[in-house]
Amino acid sequence: MKHLFTALFIWLVATPVLACKTALILAIDVSSSIDIGEYRYQVDGLADALQTPQIINVLVQDQIALAVVQWSGHNEHSLAIPFRRMRTIDDVNGFREQVRIMPREWEASKTAIGDAIDFAVEQFSVVPDCQRHVIDVSGDGASNAGAETSDARRRAQERGVEINGLAIETVGNAITAFYNRFVRTRGGFVITSSGFSDYPRAIHAKLLRELIKPSS
Repeated sequence: MKHLFTALFIWLVATPVLACKTALILAIDVSSSIDIGEYRYQVDGLADALQTPQIINVLVQDQIALAVVQWSGHNEHSLAIPFRRMRTIDDVNGFREQVRIMPREWEASKTAIGDAIDFAVEQFSVVPDCQRHVIDVSGDGASNAGAETSDARRRAQERGVEINGLAIETVGNAITAFYNRFVRTRGGFVITSSGFSDYPRAIHAKLLRELIKPSS
């Protein structure tokens, strides 16, 4: 028995503990400009992206922690799915299915991106061991309520949080310009979705770029 405990102790010490490389909050717009079909494009597009082998592999390999925030107007935001560690394929599958059946939290309200950022930043307190803290903000409009977006971005940067954007455009590129100017942090990026039907492609590309971070 003594030899068994000794062998177990050696195995535990020798086995590397996988660290969480990234904690990623997926912040989804559910303001009044988002109708039922457009909400489904966002939810199903995210769920579909989470079932591709390339994304599954990086989620598990890097022990990514995922959470979903739904946001709308001033003080209208919720942690729809709390942080979960993607340690196994079953973890990814379970999270993906919860995303797909996730009920909408808010309707018929304004767009408060600054409030959404401030709220999302506070959620990282439960994942202090993750090396990177990243917020993925998706939306189809400029902020028109709540805290100033650029002020919220500054507060996030001061706490070491990265923000990237997915701008959903229907006409022109005004939303992309707004996200580039006021939402993304230094070193962050914005991907444009050409309408909601393009959202599945855009969120897949965005996840790959966020999770497979360039070394340079």
